[in-house]
Amino acid sequence: MASIRYESQVRPPLVVGQKGYHEVTEDIVRPIEASPSRAWWIGFLISVGLLTFGIISVTHEVVYGVGQWNLNRTIGWGWDITNFVWWVGIGHAGTLISAILLLFRQGWRTGVNRAAEAMTIFAVMCAGQFPIWHMGRVWMAFFVMPYPNTRGPLWVNFNSPLLWDVFAISTYFTVSLLFWYSGLLPDLATVRDRAKLKWRKLFYGITSFGWTGSAKHWQRHEALSLVLAGLSTPLVLSVHTIVSFDFATSVIPGWHTTIFPPYFVAGAIFSGFAMVQTLLLVTRKVLKLEEYITIEHIDVMNKVIVLTGSIVGVAYLTELFIAWYGQNTFENWAFMQNRVNVFSPYGWSYYLMMGCNVLSPQIFWFRKMRRNLTVTFFMSVIVNIGMWFERFVIIVTSIYRDYIPSSWSTYYRPTIWEVGFYLGTFGLFFTCYFLFSKFFPVIAVAEIKHILKKSGAIYKDKMGALEQEPVEEFAAEYTHGHGHETAHAH
Repeated sequence: MASIRYESQVRPPLVVGQKGYHEVTEDIVRPIEASPSRAWWIGFLISVGLLTFGIISVTHEVVYGVGQWNLNRTIGWGWDITNFVWWVGIGHAGTLISAILLLFRQGWRTGVNRAAEAMTIFAVMCAGQFPIWHMGRVWMAFFVMPYPNTRGPLWVNFNSPLLWDVFAISTYFTVSLLFWYSGLLPDLATVRDRAKLKWRKLFYGITSFGWTGSAKHWQRHEALSLVLAGLSTPLVLSVHTIVSFDFATSVIPGWHTTIFPPYFVAGAIFSGFAMVQTLLLVTRKVLKLEEYITIEHIDVMNKVIVLTGSIVGVAYLTELFIAWYGQNTFENWAFMQNRVNVFSPYGWSYYLMMGCNVLSPQIFWFRKMRRNLTVTFFMSVIVNIGMWFERFVIIVTSIYRDYIPSSWSTYYRPTIWEVGFYLGTFGLFFTCYFLFSKFFPVIAVAEIKHILKKSGAIYKDKMGALEQEPVEEFAAEYTHGHGHETAHAH
């Protein structure tokens, strides 16, 4: 029996309860077919309200100019670029869970990958807006696309990392969208086949692209998934690396450092997994999916959070060490006076960042804390607050004091329109997520069925029982034989 076993019996099941294929379909598809609950409507309307506020804020900025934001002489990048980098980071966990864990055949990804992929797409949609509106003359945004044109010698600046962002993020969004949608096809066909209303049959019939579940369709689906996973894996590393080049290729003290690429990637995965935890803890409770998004999933993701949080902590300490050891006066000033000095104008933000990102995740070294849902939810919010302040510290504390004291800016505070734009992106993100959770399966039905026979509770129990039988047989034979030997000796 040991030769046909797929998974160690020590590992807890990934699907809890006595689930068959029909029960899996019923549990995951039922929320789509049922009418929206009151809680769903409340959350959806709040999200739409925030989105409306964001649209008003952006409209105000376009009509009256970027002067409506509190950017000043030294702070040309402020709240908006902080939010841009933060949202790009949020979008990293989905592709990591989907692509890299698929290539490494990690079964635990199946319970969380669909929601994480959707989160990636919505986060990148939010992130991509900030550089566009930051341009001011947003109607000139098409200038960043290097297409054959009649503008004569006027071409985009290929040496600019800001242009690299355009290519990196658009590629990342396209591949992530294809990956998410191709994975949805079998489940959309399942919803189509169960639909009773005409508009549902039509909608899911169109979106499932005629999926029949034939061997040929599954073969192509598997091949496409592996190809997209192979394309996505380098993107996980490259996208936030390129975002870090916005800073690292400059000569501004506090930005000009070679540690930024790996440190930004680790930070992106750190904040992305925290956001996945925030969303999934609420989703599993509201949609009653506790048997599919189990404590085991929460535990494993918390291990990733404590690992990446520790990497980020080492990066912070390395920056401080290099600023001291390098003996560069300006770099030393940027770190020791603008950040570490608790009495500096923004010293409080540095220590808030260190507390949220480095110290607080260390609680997850304890298994009991990793498996506590209240602690996990609270920590996931704390981590994302800390990661927002990390980007704020990098941007604002590095540029608010120039080389000439006369050009030092006053204390930077965002205006209501900057805050409104940021809240509007939250509105967009959660509006999209609420619509996704209502009209699409939040968990990949086909993938859960795939792991049911090797990681489900039924299989684990059966294998445990089969494992016991040879032991009992051996014990009986041994006792019987030992009794004969004793009698013979007598």
